[in-house]
Amino acid sequence: MKTNQYILAATDNNDAVQAIRDAFGEQFIVEESRSLADSLEKCRTKRCEFIFLDVELVNLTTQAELREQLSAFWRLYPTVEIIMLCPPGRVRSAIRAVQAGATDYLTFPVSANEIKLLVDQINENIRLQSELDYLRDKFWNNESLALLRTNSPIMREVYNKIRSVSQSESTVLLTGETGTGKSIIANLIHQHSTRRDKQFISVHCGAIPDTLLESELFGHEKGAFTGAVRRKLGKFEIADKGTILLDEIGTISSAMQIKLLQIVQDRTFQRVGGEVTLNADVRIIVATNADLKAMVKRGEFRNDLYYRLNVFPIEIPPLRERAGDIPLLVEQFIKKLDRFYGKNIHGVHPQIVNALQEYTWPGNIRELENIIERAYIIATSSLLTRENFPNELFQNKMTHARQIDTSLTLAHIRSRELERIEREYLKEQLANHRGKINATARAAGIGPRQLHKLLTKYGIRKEEFKKK
Repeated sequence: MKTNQYILAATDNNDAVQAIRDAFGEQFIVEESRSLADSLEKCRTKRCEFIFLDVELVNLTTQAELREQLSAFWRLYPTVEIIMLCPPGRVRSAIRAVQAGATDYLTFPVSANEIKLLVDQINENIRLQSELDYLRDKFWNNESLALLRTNSPIMREVYNKIRSVSQSESTVLLTGETGTGKSIIANLIHQHSTRRDKQFISVHCGAIPDTLLESELFGHEKGAFTGAVRRKLGKFEIADKGTILLDEIGTISSAMQIKLLQIVQDRTFQRVGGEVTLNADVRIIVATNADLKAMVKRGEFRNDLYYRLNVFPIEIPPLRERAGDIPLLVEQFIKKLDRFYGKNIHGVHPQIVNALQEYTWPGNIRELENIIERAYIIATSSLLTRENFPNELFQNKMTHARQIDTSLTLAHIRSRELERIEREYLKEQLANHRGKINATARAAGIGPRQLHKLLTKYGIRKEEFKKK
């Protein structure tokens, strides 16, 4: 028995309705509607694959209200494609709807060929995106899929880089603030590498005194120094054929930088007090919250070592720049705590989610996880509420100001901040328009050619912003 497929034409423009019928033929049943309320009612009883929505039927007072009206359809069917219809004089209104999440727009008068061309393009984009998502999910192992959930275009870019570099042998430099999850990312790279069945060794360079770090990394021979009563293998030997993470690499001394250069450059080393040169078959990942390039300029970090380490850099964004991921992270932390404590807590109050997303998180993901664990432990109900969280979460969100590197010149700071704002603005616009170049360029007030140049300049790929 054939299942009927439906299209909704929500407009009082009869010519447009007929053009939609002609475009889809007998393959779909076209339902008509003349109001937003009637459109929602029809969608509650019939699953519509496409909705052609006249801008005259929606309230364009604010962007938030417009997004909420469109979201009412997506709550019924998350994958429904909404195409706005508008007269030539209302194109700006249609663009606002696209910014709120609509797929695209058409201007009156519309033709069957124009509709069919747009729908074919949408279906092709969906097919390509589905294939890409399948290949991406096939690459990641099952244990990683929960960790990889994200609403952030910036984090999707990070995961794309991880997927690209994981199965290579390249040295990876992870940068980002304390608590952003650099060690987790390093482990993720190892778990998806050809060395996944071997050791993953992590060394926190900043936590080991410089006098002991050489022995910790390279090992020592018996009698090499007072207290060396037997031979000790270093982390590089223990990690043989596996991966080693050197965390907080910016804290090591100049003497250690020289010794590290040899192993990074030649993959050879000697134990402390030893004369035999040993080979190190190890994948090296380094992480830091310091600006190594600035340290090189100040003479605090060796230039040759920096360029040996900076083969494949990955910058991990702070939590305040990916606030949309906070609900996903909170859900993940609560599930983890439930498995350990078994208190069967279901989630957090919506008011708390808003506060968590407005807080600036100087301690990043680590701070978020600690706060959720504390709230979980003291909670007495199945929902985490305001009483379970510290008051600082609900204070002015500007309490923690963005840190400024005063070692740089004003011109450098101004240039860097301008680039950062421009990069984030373009990513947000691409996310709002699902990676569509023309719609993004219109919203940004620039031409498509100029937009392409900016995307190339910042290494932004439009494909990463296309949604199902």
